[in-house]
Amino acid sequence: MLCVFLCLSVFAINGLYTALGAPQLPNWTSNGGDPCNEGWQGVSCVASNITSIILSGANLGGQLGNTLGNFTSLITLDLSNNNIGGTIPDGLPLTMQRFFLSANQLSGSLPSTLSSLTLLTSMSLNSNHLTGAIPDVFSALTGLANLDFSDNNLTGPLPPSMGNLTSLTSLHIQNNQISGTLNVLQDLPFQDLNVENNLFSGPVPVKLLNLPNFKKDGNPFNTSIAPSAQPPIAPTPLPSIPPSSGHVPSKEPAHSSSVPEKRSRDDIYMKNKIGRVPQKLGEPKIKEPPLKLKNDAEKAPNVVSDGREEHKLKVPTSETSNVVYDPSPRDGQNLDSSPTAVPLAVTMNKKEHVIDMEKADNFVEDQLHPPQPMALRTEKVTVNPSVRTRRGRVPSVEKVESTTTVKSFSIASLQQYTNSFSEENIIRDSRFGKVYLAKLPDGELLEILKIDSSNSKVPVDAFLELVVRISELRHPNILGLVGYCAEFEQRLLVYEYCSKMTLHDELRHVDDSSKPLSWNARLQVASEAAKALQHLHDGCQPPVVHQNFEPSVVLLNSTLVVHISECGLASLASKSVSQLSGHTLFHYEAPEVHESGSVSDRSDVYSFGVVMLELLTGRKPYDSSYPRAEQHLVRWATSQLYDIDAITKMVDPSIRGQCSDKALSRFADIISRCIQHEPEFRPPMSEVVQDLTRMVSNVSRASM
Repeated sequence: MLCVFLCLSVFAINGLYTALGAPQLPNWTSNGGDPCNEGWQGVSCVASNITSIILSGANLGGQLGNTLGNFTSLITLDLSNNNIGGTIPDGLPLTMQRFFLSANQLSGSLPSTLSSLTLLTSMSLNSNHLTGAIPDVFSALTGLANLDFSDNNLTGPLPPSMGNLTSLTSLHIQNNQISGTLNVLQDLPFQDLNVENNLFSGPVPVKLLNLPNFKKDGNPFNTSIAPSAQPPIAPTPLPSIPPSSGHVPSKEPAHSSSVPEKRSRDDIYMKNKIGRVPQKLGEPKIKEPPLKLKNDAEKAPNVVSDGREEHKLKVPTSETSNVVYDPSPRDGQNLDSSPTAVPLAVTMNKKEHVIDMEKADNFVEDQLHPPQPMALRTEKVTVNPSVRTRRGRVPSVEKVESTTTVKSFSIASLQQYTNSFSEENIIRDSRFGKVYLAKLPDGELLEILKIDSSNSKVPVDAFLELVVRISELRHPNILGLVGYCAEFEQRLLVYEYCSKMTLHDELRHVDDSSKPLSWNARLQVASEAAKALQHLHDGCQPPVVHQNFEPSVVLLNSTLVVHISECGLASLASKSVSQLSGHTLFHYEAPEVHESGSVSDRSDVYSFGVVMLELLTGRKPYDSSYPRAEQHLVRWATSQLYDIDAITKMVDPSIRGQCSDKALSRFADIISRCIQHEPEFRPPMSEVVQDLTRMVSNVSRASM
């Protein structure tokens, strides 16, 4: 019987590999093989049973094929953040608990056979091209806790069986064309519900209105959702209405497809209002003449430009990290009297505009009043941005004491600086996209992260909020953000230039002419990287978890000063609370991330411990060239970190003799604490920084 199950699973994974187009995945084959004992990339097993396949962000194409249903023990399937096309097959593993296919190119309808996946706890199919109605398949899926169908083209009402999802705490179905009411959801135990930008109507159930995290904007709900003593006034739509961030995006190119297009700015919904703005009115036409600002005192330049300009955002750093741009008029105000009127997403010609968010008036959120109707005109669009604390209050002027400056770049200028994003300008790849070297006319060097299509579907307003948050992550060992671009469905981040060299390159000797890192250099790199993570965890409010710490994000300049990249970007790769962090190099992930998707600052501590183990041994976290018992670095090294004789044997041969046994023992002790299986037993980064700083100081004193 065991042979039958094993043979079926091998047949299933061979078929999947063939359907995906036989991609370059170490040890995978389309015929036979032993996935469990031959170290197939992304495959985890219990005994000889395949229990997990995680290949998120592995640049996969092809299709899913028709052999998935033959897996007999598969618990987790994560193929998110790839370019897989075709449809979701009817045959799926009945044992599956976690099912992630988000950010691919899947089309067609949701299969009715989802009803057979009775063990499901998390499912993310967001950011694809799925169409049709959500099937009535949830009656037996009572353990499903996290569900994400957002950013597709789903239509029709919510099926009645969704009312049986008694464990469902998170549901994301925003950015579809789903209609009907939300009544079927009202008795579910939600902690997180997002239904924005659909066609839902009728009154919103009171139970849902009381949820702490309920997003519902962009639906033609009955006006009973807005408590007011006055009858609601249906506003007259503007020909061009800023998105919910209060920013005016550039005009998007037209698309044509037999599949209904996803709505970003073509189908615009008024916030908490009745009805849908017609498509012709929703298309921005403002290019000439320019927009007028309040009192016509200053005019904003054209919507599209080749120039480079600065926007200075005056925002608080720690107490108000969650920034919200609110285009809604304040109580008693109309759009003409808004205090600030510079749309951040507009690109302009070398003219500086200052957005001072300190001057936004305080407002009372406890009382909700319908805003004043907007007059129908094309020459004036005024936005009213504000900075709120986590409780949603606008901070007082006294609390806003720091200024953060970011620059807005046009896509044309970035193309010029990068030779049209040529292959020769690519510095490195990241899980979010390619990083390009940019040379400005004055000779200044920058690096441009061009976020790939699977991660660039974030709306402009959300992207700009992310830009502000990242710009606040200032630390000597964190790569600093210089600017951004958000034109023509493109999302790019502009950083200061550090180096083409990463810790991964140094440890793998990518540059044959470079010398191996000395012991002192490795100790210094570990210390500076730890300080960067400590700042994210303790110096930011709310704390920031990197979620992808590995040698490839540790940038090293010519003097080996560390700059950590990709800080604050985790939300781009994870569009759902149910999404595992899922990077190809999952060997750096903490066990709880790999097993359940649970992420905390202690997850970063584990990843840091794995990197320290690489610094100590010079080995990769997984290397199939070693004997089977030594292939998984953490598994092999854990039991030896308390034995000084074993430690001296596992040390990278290139640094043997450069450090004392006492220093090795202390270094190994830090590693052993960081890679504890249970997160509560790992130290905070502040403690790791203290230990490493003490070691660096001892080395400095010894060299005097």
